[in-house]
Amino acid sequence: MTTINFADIKLSDEERQPCEVWTRVMGYFRPVSEFNKGKKSEFYTRVYFKESKAVCGSCGEMMNIAAE
Repeated sequence: MTTINFADIKLSDEERQPCEVWTRVMGYFRPVSEFNKGKKSEFYTRVYFKESKAVCGSCGEMMNIAAE
């Protein structure tokens, strides 16, 4: 079995390939690269839900379920 150490892998800028990011908007998926200026700004300032923040182990009281 071969072990790969990802820290040893170095790529030059010529070897890199752009990654297209897609997201769901209004019920269908669209690439972020096609968003207008305002929608791109909104996308990059989104805050994602974290389940660990919503779960309260042994406190026995309601916890504020807010995304960070």
